[in-house]
Amino acid sequence: MISKKIIPLSLVAVAVLGANEVTLPNVNVESTMITEVSQNAQVSADLAQALSSSVPSIDMSRRSGIANDIYIRGQKRDNISVDIDGTKVCGACVNRMDPPTSHILTNQIETVEVVEGPYDVENFGTLSGGLKITTKKPTMKPQAEVNFGIGSWGYKKIGASASGGTERIRALISASYETGDQYEDGDGDTLAEQIDRAVANGSAPAGSKFQSQYKNIEAYTKKSVMTKLFVKTLEDQELRLSYTGNRSDGVIYANSKMDAAYDDSNIYSMEYNIDDITKEYKNINLQYYYSDVDHPMDTMYRMSGATSYSTNHLKTSMQGVKLKNSFELESYKFLLGLDGSRRTWEGEKYATSVATGVVTPMGVSLTPTKTENKAIFAKAEKSFGDLKIEAGSRFDATEIDPDDVSKNENEYTALSANIIATYKLDAKNSVFVGFGSSARVPDARELYPTVDNITGNQNLKQTKNRELDLGYEAAYESFTFKAKTFYSMLEDYIYLKHTSPTAYTFENIDGTVYGVELSGSYFATDDITLDASASYKRGKKASTATQPDRDLADMAPLRGKVGVNYEYKKDSQATLEMQASDKWDDIDSDSGEQELSGWSIYNAKIKHAIDKTTTLTVGVNNIFDTTYIESNSYVDLILLNSSGATMLLNEPGRYFYTNLTFKF
Repeated sequence: MISKKIIPLSLVAVAVLGANEVTLPNVNVESTMITEVSQNAQVSADLAQALSSSVPSIDMSRRSGIANDIYIRGQKRDNISVDIDGTKVCGACVNRMDPPTSHILTNQIETVEVVEGPYDVENFGTLSGGLKITTKKPTMKPQAEVNFGIGSWGYKKIGASASGGTERIRALISASYETGDQYEDGDGDTLAEQIDRAVANGSAPAGSKFQSQYKNIEAYTKKSVMTKLFVKTLEDQELRLSYTGNRSDGVIYANSKMDAAYDDSNIYSMEYNIDDITKEYKNINLQYYYSDVDHPMDTMYRMSGATSYSTNHLKTSMQGVKLKNSFELESYKFLLGLDGSRRTWEGEKYATSVATGVVTPMGVSLTPTKTENKAIFAKAEKSFGDLKIEAGSRFDATEIDPDDVSKNENEYTALSANIIATYKLDAKNSVFVGFGSSARVPDARELYPTVDNITGNQNLKQTKNRELDLGYEAAYESFTFKAKTFYSMLEDYIYLKHTSPTAYTFENIDGTVYGVELSGSYFATDDITLDASASYKRGKKASTATQPDRDLADMAPLRGKVGVNYEYKKDSQATLEMQASDKWDDIDSDSGEQELSGWSIYNAKIKHAIDKTTTLTVGVNNIFDTTYIESNSYVDLILLNSSGATMLLNEPGRYFYTNLTFKF
């Protein structure tokens, strides 16, 4: 059995007992590091689902059975950044069907660092938080892993990886295939049947229903491959090459007007790393990356597309270069860097005749736009006994250039900075305080489009965030505890406003967001651990004529988790957890949010080590088959609506799953 003296549970985010369990080691008090993502994400390869089940500051936006989105402290889209091994991939869909987290799968991931607040100067656009995802690296020792998964509603997954090499060359390849039918909610309704019910109760138009021949189609198919080659060129020097490809087909988005025909993405990276240049000059790293996403969404499955279906075909690409230099001068640590990137984004609409296959252009849905960013950044760290000071700054210059000469070009500059002080009260207690200021520019979707009932605003200012964070952490032999609180002041926050009862555009407003996150573990015995976590946040707008409801959207209510782990033998444990949410009644009703009832669900799992190489996992989520809704309906997303009512999407009902993993 494992002694409670050495159980490496982090008190940053506990209650990680469900099917998406992840392991959290002891990390810096101001951020959250998640490990063993691939080993413990058992329900699907969807990273958003795994993170929202593990980290108190993260909530999930339910979009489908796969490719869901995340909020960090109520912030999403461009207000948070996603870094994958130093690269960036952007979603192409204006309706967020393919968020950045959907282009990397859990079986490819080694660690995820969750940055909570404006404390990342290495990446462009970290306004209120972000993710730093590190994927698996090739090893010199040969090793391989194969895993199989099956679950309710026709879920099937197979994944495999292999790695090995010599002292000079190391290689890795990882591949996966995943498919699932439409999940059923607690009432037994599939995704198609949820649409039928919404049409019947008046919250969706009749044309959004699935045609009879498509009622029972699969919800998605997802294939992915990742390859890496690391070559030691000279002593302490290494060339690192990587490619990640993702192919998703036929993804159903039940409460959207369209479904994704496919979603294809590619991420390429070339990196050169040199260590120990001199005693003081510790490292130089130069990286070039390129990513692209191809995303057509259409109405082919819907009644509205029975004779002619509409397609909105969007594409985006991102390429960048980053140079980082690390120094140690006496007891000071420094990082100096340059960062440059260029994003393109465009969209067009067309109609396809079902009878003849003739395609008819319908115009531009998103003006082809180029966004170029150039930046310089610096970080410093110094310890003074029990006090550690970390500081960082970044200067950005950004140009946004649409191809349409009738539309405005926009230029922005911003200086971001932060400082964090961590003080060890004693060997078991520490506190921290942080203050940061950051900015993010508007994107092409906010500036230039006219899509359905949303019109862009070419005169948007960049959003600025000034935030104060406070925290306390305790780590004792019998328990751990962590508390974090924050107060965020948003200036020129980009937000939707009514231009008519059914139409919107973007504007800049001021607002505040504040909240608290609590988590802890109690080691009852050497074999039994009790975990709990909770989060609460509120957002308020400054009073304006265009925003009469002062509640900010996307602020999930009080939510928490309580669970118990029983390790009945080495590397084998049984877990039981409860997840619960308060009623969601602090809403922005002017922007389409609805009051949601509180809910609670129960999950159970047994993870059994058959031997040193084989692990069997069986579990059930939502044991009592509860019908509940986790995600709200802010008009930032274009969802099905009728007569002023918007369709909400129920979460999955009772779900059984089994996973078998072999390691060699």
